[in-house]
Amino acid sequence: MNILTDLLSRPHQPRPDQPPRIHKRSRGIALKTPAEIEIMREASKIVAIVLKEISELVEPGMTTADLDAHAEKRIREMGATPSFKGYHGFPASICASINDEVVHGIPNAKKKIRKGDVLKVDTGAYFAGFHGDSCITIAVLTVTPAAAKLIRVAEETLYKGIEQVKAGNFLLDIAGAVQDHAEANGFKIVEDYTGHGVGRNLHEEPSVFNFRTRQMPNVKLKAGMTLAIEPILNAGSKITRTLGDQWTVVTVDRALSAQFEHTVLVTETGYEILTDRSKV
Repeated sequence: MNILTDLLSRPHQPRPDQPPRIHKRSRGIALKTPAEIEIMREASKIVAIVLKEISELVEPGMTTADLDAHAEKRIREMGATPSFKGYHGFPASICASINDEVVHGIPNAKKKIRKGDVLKVDTGAYFAGFHGDSCITIAVLTVTPAAAKLIRVAEETLYKGIEQVKAGNFLLDIAGAVQDHAEANGFKIVEDYTGHGVGRNLHEEPSVFNFRTRQMPNVKLKAGMTLAIEPILNAGSKITRTLGDQWTVVTVDRALSAQFEHTVLVTETGYEILTDRSKV
């Protein structure tokens, strides 16, 4: 789940039926211990399993509420709690954003998935005190060549950024790799929303931006950091707007949007993708 550029979500008091606590943040970036990393591997594995299952079961005629129900059921069956449900009032366990919807689409029992849709599904799991977070974009059966290219490049762009992750590198190394690949393929990076640190809180420092900027701290990466890296690519304008539900973000020109996200551990020599779906 994304955060507004340069803004980490403010702590709030969760409802009694929402087990994931928002911990009071200390200043700086939390480096995870080996024991905490093991827990994050489990939380992230749950997320990877759920997204892999959703990618395999999606078909035209289903609703986004159907996907949400499946995600919540499976997350709870595996001993975790949905990270998103109740988070600052978000009403569901997944974000389901279709076509020109960029992020934070609210699942709806009346919203049917159609052949040719570009469907973004973002979810998180809270397990033993830590979160995992990931997003995929699904081509629903046959999509247009333009949509297929957008989805392909969006995923490539995520991995171009991840390839820059290792202790001693900087956030701008990630951002530059992401921006260069997106723009080389004719797409725009959404700048309104960024990735983030993830751990005891769903959103932690630092903001993980996807474009070159001097407006945010260019943090040096250290082993033990856990980052949610999540570039969003638009086929048209990079500008977005939020709908009246106060959650769903859309492109201003109704052009398609695609997003991929992984929770990534920084190591001394590189990285480990904690939400790797190929390993579940």
